[in-house]
Amino acid sequence: MSCLPGTLNRCDGATFRQVHSSHRAAIVRVIAGYTAALVTGTTLLMTPAATVADGGISLLKALFTATSALSVTGLVVLDTGQDFTLFGQIVIVCLVQAGGLGVLLLTALLTALLALLLAGKAGLRLRQSVASETKSDAIGGVKPLVLRITALTVGTELVVASVLFCRFFFHYDEPVTAALWDAIFHAISAFNNAGFGLRQDNLVDYVADPFICGPIGLAVILGGLGYPVLIELVRRYRTPLKWGLTTRIIVVLTPVLLIGGTVFIAAIEWNNAATMGHFDVWGKVQAAALQSTITRTAGFNSIDISQMHTATWFGMDFLMFIVGGPAGTAGGVKITTMAVLAATTWTEVSGGRSVTLFGRRICRYVHRQATTVIVLALGWVLLATMVILLCDPRFGLSRVLFEVISVFGTVGLSTGITADLSAPSQIVLILTMALGRLGPVTVASGLALRERPIRYELPKERPLIG
Repeated sequence: MSCLPGTLNRCDGATFRQVHSSHRAAIVRVIAGYTAALVTGTTLLMTPAATVADGGISLLKALFTATSALSVTGLVVLDTGQDFTLFGQIVIVCLVQAGGLGVLLLTALLTALLALLLAGKAGLRLRQSVASETKSDAIGGVKPLVLRITALTVGTELVVASVLFCRFFFHYDEPVTAALWDAIFHAISAFNNAGFGLRQDNLVDYVADPFICGPIGLAVILGGLGYPVLIELVRRYRTPLKWGLTTRIIVVLTPVLLIGGTVFIAAIEWNNAATMGHFDVWGKVQAAALQSTITRTAGFNSIDISQMHTATWFGMDFLMFIVGGPAGTAGGVKITTMAVLAATTWTEVSGGRSVTLFGRRICRYVHRQATTVIVLALGWVLLATMVILLCDPRFGLSRVLFEVISVFGTVGLSTGITADLSAPSQIVLILTMALGRLGPVTVASGLALRERPIRYELPKERPLIG
């Protein structure tokens, strides 16, 4: 498989300028669309019709809620089920759907646009390479790609909503309209990895109910796999040897993270009476499994996060920083990025000549991409954590770090300090949510077109490392 930037270097200057200009314009449209949706959502949530409070809510609370919904984070400063009216809840769930589905579509459009522009000047070999990279049937197949993503999203949400409705209506005896709205809201929130819930204690009341936690957890996993992986699994589920490298990485490492997270959380919290110590064995396993799943960027909680051991928070920080697969509803730096970084480290330690994963050699520019994304992410997390500690030192490092990584990964879990943070700290979280949602897409796609035709090279020299 050829490396895209290396191929770009063989294109003429006019082609590169055209691709770079169109790509930059597409990024601007993504940010402009996100901003427009954010302003609209904030305005609607500020209206008296959106909340039960007289005169509506403040600009900061509306902006925080709208950003959390649009970035599919799920972190809240107000109770979604108690403080917002039906109209307000509809606005929130529409923002969640726009944030999850919108970023998916825009990501697909960016990659398809890149393929289309390159195909106009490059040869058949490059067309086939780009089509393989974007997992599309044809270079110009933007419309089918968008339709597949939309159908996959809506179809999954309908199935999950149907299961939840039957449970809410037949088992919990909710009225038809209440059961239907609960089912639709939680299904959309789950697949888009948002984590918004209509209960004051989220999913705590359903911690031992597999017919509620099961469909929600499954929707979270599916949404976090990423569209390219899902579509390839549907098409080639009988021929795993033909799976692309991205699909292999996600399919192998996702269960490792889920099972590893479950064992880790259960081991530490097993006898914690404030979290899962009072459950039976099955209840503890189920609670730990759901909470491990939720760290993939969903934000639901079936146990009290604020009562967890500090060591559990630290382990969940790691899981929330990685989260799910690329081109999906998950945030964070993505599993593939960490896999490439780990493979690069192992190659260096073991003295290997090239970085390989699952029988494939990783292009050198991908090493730089992964390193850049990780460094930028860590830099922002550290900066945001320091600023919040300066503004609200009473909450301590463990809670603040958990909060920052949670919003950067668009997870939405909290130790219970969100609503009590000062205005400057909440503004930092708002910026972190937006960066966590848009950053990985814009940075990674931007890096893919950063290379220029090489005109000269500087002399090499090796500084001392370590």
